[in-house]
Amino acid sequence: MIKIAPSLLSANFAKLGEEVANISQANADYIHLDVMDGNFVPNITIGSDVIKAIRPYSKLPFDVHLMINNPDHHIKNFAESGADIITVHVEASIHLDRTLSLIKSFNKKVGISIVPSTSEDVLDYIIDKVDLILVMTVNPGFGGQQFLNSQLQKIYNIRQKIISSKRDIDLEVDGGINLSTYKNVINAGANVLVSGSYIFSQKNYSQAIASLKNF
Repeated sequence: MIKIAPSLLSANFAKLGEEVANISQANADYIHLDVMDGNFVPNITIGSDVIKAIRPYSKLPFDVHLMINNPDHHIKNFAESGADIITVHVEASIHLDRTLSLIKSFNKKVGISIVPSTSEDVLDYIIDKVDLILVMTVNPGFGGQQFLNSQLQKIYNIRQKIISSKRDIDLEVDGGINLSTYKNVINAGANVLVSGSYIFSQKNYSQAIASLKNF
């Protein structure tokens, strides 16, 4: 079953709580929250206090994507703010095994993400510890970028690794997901689609989400 995780990066920040409520009522599966620190990526977005403030507006799982350096310093705050899935980047944590264990210690689902230039082979040593793998199909930091077709083979290769692991792991894709790209991503093996610009640019969120599940 395909799951849709609307990215609040493209929502109206002046009424973020209302946007969370509306997107939740539009049959979304996750709420995707991009946390950027201005160091790991050039942009700065939201922190744990904002997540805590909007948590009451939805019962959906909060899928928190930490695009930050030294994530270990902040995982406790995000866990306590209402995150259900906490995803960190391979490239941002030196002692990755320790970081993933820290997330699990707060009884949260463990996510791992890789940027376009990172090989999927880095997952081999930690795939037994993760619940979600996030493939970036744009260079992270900004919404509205063009999908990188070079990542389709990577998505396929990761799906094969998941099958070999015999574990129930979500394969999530984020970046440039719209009506022109989503079928290729699903065909490659993804089952969770993050979409920001496409969904939030539509007047009817329910129709936009349904269109990405129409496979």
